[in-house]
Amino acid sequence: MAERYIDAANAIAGRIGAFAAKRALLGDTIKIMNCEKAIMSGRKEQITERYYHRRNKVGQPQKGPFISRLPDRFLRRTIRGMLPYKKTKGAQAYKRIMCYLGVPEQFKDKKLEKVPGADAEKLQSLKKITIEEVCKKI
Repeated sequence: MAERYIDAANAIAGRIGAFAAKRALLGDTIKIMNCEKAIMSGRKEQITERYYHRRNKVGQPQKGPFISRLPDRFLRRTIRGMLPYKKTKGAQAYKRIMCYLGVPEQFKDKKLEKVPGADAEKLQSLKKITIEEVCKKI
């Protein structure tokens, strides 16, 4: 049961989430830094419209769906979708995952690792948007 410190800057959010979910299910504690700089691939208009529609047009405002406008909570909620969070092992794994904006003072001396295969530079397409931009637009 190790602690992992992941740098999400210029990395694909889905791949970070899949890696974090697997490691948390195995018992690791995951701390994800720089969540606002994580990348989602696709057309900007299409991605923002999808989340805007879910947030404002589907369901009732009092009952959900609740989509946070804070990038760290947005990414954490994305990771929750990759876990069996309604079961005990998934709920415990979800508690072991924490996301942060930037790098907090308490983790300045820790070495941040990159998720293998999650670098956004390897994307074929130039169509991408950061989570911070998505949160500002919804």
